[in-house]
Amino acid sequence: MSLLEAVTNVAVGYGLAVAPQLAVFPLFALPARLDDACAMGAVFSLVSLARSYLLRRMFEALAGRAA
Repeated sequence: MSLLEAVTNVAVGYGLAVAPQLAVFPLFALPARLDDACAMGAVFSLVSLARSYLLRRMFEALAGRAA
């Protein structure tokens, strides 16, 4: 369930990341191309997935010790 939670969290985050990138990049004089935003979103999503999963497992392990 930890992995499913992490994947769901990242999938929602991915959708919420691409649109703001397209809106914000031009404010910083960066090109706002959909394919670039999707690729960057994918990289950040993989990092976020690993982070979410590892943190969840760490906290579950800590909770198991406290019980």
